[in-house]
Formats: sequence, C-alpha cells, structure tokens
Amino acid sequence: MAKQPEKAFFDIDVTKMIGEFKVPGLDVEGLMASQRKNIEALTQANKLALEGVQAVFKRQAEILRQAVEEAATAAKDLTDASTPQDKAIRQTELTKDVFERGLANARELSEIIAKSNSEACELLNKRFTQVLDEIKDSIRKISA
Repeated sequence: MAKQPEKAFFDIDVTKMIGEFKVPGLDVEGLMASQRKNIEALTQANKLALEGVQAVFKRQAEILRQAVEEAATAAKDLTDASTPQDKAIRQTELTKDVFERGLANARELSEIIAKSNSEACELLNKRFTQVLDEIKDSIRKISA
C-alpha cells in the first residue's frame, strides 16, 4: 500500500482552517474580505508606484535624446561663430540655456515622482481609514 503524502503547508486552505477555529463574535468571512481588500489596495499602490517609475524613466530618456540633439546644434553654432568674443558670448548663452533646462527637467521629474507617491499614499490612506471603520463595526457587533 502506498503511503499518502503529507500536505504541504501551502496546500492548507487557510480560510477553511480559520473557519473551523470558532471564536465567539469573530466574523471570519469579514476578516478574510478585509484582508483581500488590503492586498488589493497594496497591489494597486504598487502598480501606481511602478507606473510613476516608468514615467520617470521614459521622461529621462526623452531628456537625454533632446540633450544629445541640442549638443550637436550647439557645437555647430560654436564653430560658426566668427570671433573669439562671439564664441564666448555664445558659450555663455548656451551655458545659461542648459542650466535653465536642467532645472526645469529636474522640477518636472520631481513632480512626476511626487504625483505618483501622492496617488499611492492616498490609496493606502483610504484603505487604512476603511480598516479602522471595519474594526469599529466589528467591535459594535461583538458588543451588541
């Protein structure tokens, strides 16, 4: 006769196991539903964070492409300058333009990150508030 393999820990139906564990006033179904909502909220928050990271990477690639194009144009402009004074003026203008664009790009990237973080935190805060309401309702049911 073949020996039955033991069930692996992960093969155990946790819902069934908790349901068989009788605690007066404990709403197992409500508890499991709440945990599912928690996992869904965390999953959505992670998705929002990942989308934010992807948006930042995409924008950084666009900034890099733009910078390479502008560097080629700047090099041509500098070689076209006729006098050393014209070259110095053009270099100063280019330096100022690059600095201002760099600040604007940094600001834009930080806004993308802040928006992504804000959306994820807002979602988690909303779920946390719901959990507190669920706990309050559970306590009321037990007290009744």
